Amino acid sequence: MVAMTNALWHGFADMGAVNAAGPFVIARGDGAHVFDTDGNQYLDATAGLWFTNIGHGRAEVADAVAAQLGKLAHYSGFGDLTADVTVDLANRLSEIAPVAGSKLFFTSGGSDSVETAAKLARRYWREVGKPEKTFLVGRSKAYHGMHIGGTSLAGIPANHDGYGEFLPDTQTVDWDDAKSLLGLIERVGAERIAAFFCEPIIGAGGVYLPPEGYLEEVRAICRDNDVLFVADEVVTGFGRIGGESWFASSRFGLEPDMVTTAKGLTSGYVPMGAVFIAPRIAEPFHGGGVWFRHGYTYGGHAGAAAAAMANLDIIEREGLLGEASRLEGDLASAFAPLADLDVVSEVRVGLGAVAAVQLADPATAPAAVLKLRANGVVTRAAGQGALQVSPTFVMTTEQVGELAQRFADALG
Repeated sequence: MVAMTNALWHGFADMGAVNAAGPFVIARGDGAHVFDTDGNQYLDATAGLWFTNIGHGRAEVADAVAAQLGKLAHYSGFGDLTADVTVDLANRLSEIAPVAGSKLFFTSGGSDSVETAAKLARRYWREVGKPEKTFLVGRSKAYHGMHIGGTSLAGIPANHDGYGEFLPDTQTVDWDDAKSLLGLIERVGAERIAAFFCEPIIGAGGVYLPPEGYLEEVRAICRDNDVLFVADEVVTGFGRIGGESWFASSRFGLEPDMVTTAKGLTSGYVPMGAVFIAPRIAEPFHGGGVWFRHGYTYGGHAGAAAAAMANLDIIEREGLLGEASRLEGDLASAFAPLADLDVVSEVRVGLGAVAAVQLADPATAPAAVLKLRANGVVTRAAGQGALQVSPTFVMTTEQVGELAQRFADALG
């Protein structure tokens, strides 16, 4: 690899180690593969970071963005201003929303989407005469981005450490026990709780699939106790959940009050996020005389909206929701046997185009990532020693088998 001076401060990194070894630089991508600056080819096990649903190197998306930038790169979306492509995207997304008639609030990414939903949950209750409902609830192991609100809601202690107290009136409950949520509601009081944030599949916290019936049960608890249900689908949205569904909320019939999204919205070609807001939550703000004083300079960015439209075109034209469902079975068949390896304690797989190979000794994860890289696989460690698998939807059955074999060779 080409030696270079590295002025870049990497996220989630021991920069001393990065500076000593040098960065691992990805130069290009094609389909399910990426290539380093020396031309070495790797299977991309993580689709960038959960997001490259349509695969790498799609010139169609680049062309759509270039054409839009040549006309209008972006304009403020504040007040009554917007771009035509942004309106078109909002209307198109509303048609596939888990709740019919949802409104779309555009953001710059997943962390922004979570922050937006947290603020809107509190404002909604104030607008309907219940200002005491400010409490926000998350789950252990959950990841909700890295802004103040999302970090406070999340259940990954290492991401909290060293910063002091963040957002008050937040608490986490057990990730896999609906009764834990009910118990918190009974202790704090439903009259104080604004919203419950729920990843249908816990992603960065280690790729944990929901126990049978869990999602439906927590949704019912929220409905019964007048608590807003926010589905964090930054990872699972736009097909990754499988079942030929756009969203986990649709696959499981959750009818959420809000859905936070990003990643698969543009397949990562341009940064963009969106919050789907159910009609009853939007209604107090759309009748006139009420301002939601919140927004982002690049929310609804015209170039990003063009990328999203092209991305959705590809998903629909090529039947990639069906391919994600095919991957659900492919990953289960190919990766489940890795649980027999001595260094593996568990393989979590069987729902959506995701899997996790849990190492028995989490401390070995960094070395395992490097060993896999030497075997032509790019992946990363998530949670406590789980190796992430979340491939692009264009990865073939044969490539999934090859990927699993390379895992076995590296870990065996």
